[in-house]
Amino acid sequence: MRSSLPPGPPYPPPLQAVGMWKRPLASLERYRARYGRRFTLRFPGSPPFVLLSDPDEIKQVFLAPPEVLHPGEGARVLEPLVGRNSLILLDEEAHMEQRKLLLPAFHGERMELLSDLMSEVAEREVAGWRRGVPMPVQPRTQRLTLEVILRAVFGLEPGSRLDALRGRLAEMLAFGDRPISLIPFDPDGRAARFLERLGPIARFRRVQAETDAILFELIDERRAAAAGGDDVLAMLLAARHEDGSPMSAQELRDELMTLLVAGHETTASALAWAFERLARAPRVLGRLTEALDAGDDSYLLATIQEALRRRPVLINVEPRLVKEPFALGGRTYSPGVCLVPNAYLVHHDPDVYPAPYEFRPERFVDRPPGTYTWIPFGGGRRRCIGASFALLEMQIVLRTVLRACRLIPGGDPEVARRRNIAIRPGAGARVTLRDRSRSGAGAVS
Repeated sequence: MRSSLPPGPPYPPPLQAVGMWKRPLASLERYRARYGRRFTLRFPGSPPFVLLSDPDEIKQVFLAPPEVLHPGEGARVLEPLVGRNSLILLDEEAHMEQRKLLLPAFHGERMELLSDLMSEVAEREVAGWRRGVPMPVQPRTQRLTLEVILRAVFGLEPGSRLDALRGRLAEMLAFGDRPISLIPFDPDGRAARFLERLGPIARFRRVQAETDAILFELIDERRAAAAGGDDVLAMLLAARHEDGSPMSAQELRDELMTLLVAGHETTASALAWAFERLARAPRVLGRLTEALDAGDDSYLLATIQEALRRRPVLINVEPRLVKEPFALGGRTYSPGVCLVPNAYLVHHDPDVYPAPYEFRPERFVDRPPGTYTWIPFGGGRRRCIGASFALLEMQIVLRTVLRACRLIPGGDPEVARRRNIAIRPGAGARVTLRDRSRSGAGAVS
């Protein structure tokens, strides 16, 4: 077997980074056309990234032993945001133990309880959305999904504390709009200490400290009260490690931050993309509206699955750092390389999805998505534990909007823009909403 890396663009790493930041999807398309289903990218300060879009190779990566490939180490760029104890950044036994502590929060029965909360927030928020003028949906879906996750995680009711957390988290996440958010650095190193005194990083650290102060205060109050509850924080306070010890305050903070970030930012962008795509697909929008009016949600789920295929918010699925030599596709990858299943490319492979650039929910009406060909939530033992939460929330929000409003494009089709490791609609998913008549006539325009 060959041990060299697959070919890739010859440009210097800084130029490759600029291309993937400015035009992520166009860059991926260009590289696939030239190099095929696997190619190597290089970025400043990072190991080589081998992007994969062959379903068989993606399957092997997802099923690799946890000691051979380390997704946690491959995602270290997120450490400044979520903390080093985050489930996202753990590997092997530490990851499995922490995952077991978090899973009960996303059990099926728990999702049923959360549906009422999601519906309440969605109906109130959508009632306040402007009608009759083009508006970006993304800021509104972010506000909606952030309130849902804050109330689900902390049991917070609307008020000053919820508003304080919402404002600070929004500011922290806005840091991801800057390319500097993707620069890897050692948080304990001399360079990091220097950078933290300057510009956007200094501001990010100040807001992070304010957010942490609120989180630790909430943790201490709830631990002292020992009052229980059915929110996520109560479950985590009651959880015990295998040795019987409770989670430390820092562990709780890191996992809470992970849930707050991963539990709303990606869903908000996925909803924005769904509205952006639907507004430009009148046939799909008409069929979906008719199905919802008839009380049939099967086409709604297929539409969401197709929206996540066309615009997966996380185009790269947790880069896995090779720890032991790993044979894949006729090559052996050495330790220090990152293997990266690419959701966007496998979702737009014409051998997997005929006419891949068309918006066709019918692909999924009678056939569920493939485990290794539809990967917006990753796969294997690292599949996102909040997938059911996100899908439920997307269904409730889309149902709420489309039962009340007609959806009209608010501008040209939007290109993808980066926010840290995710993509979002470049203009915020601009659409125009108009109230529907009581009869439901004129659902589309």
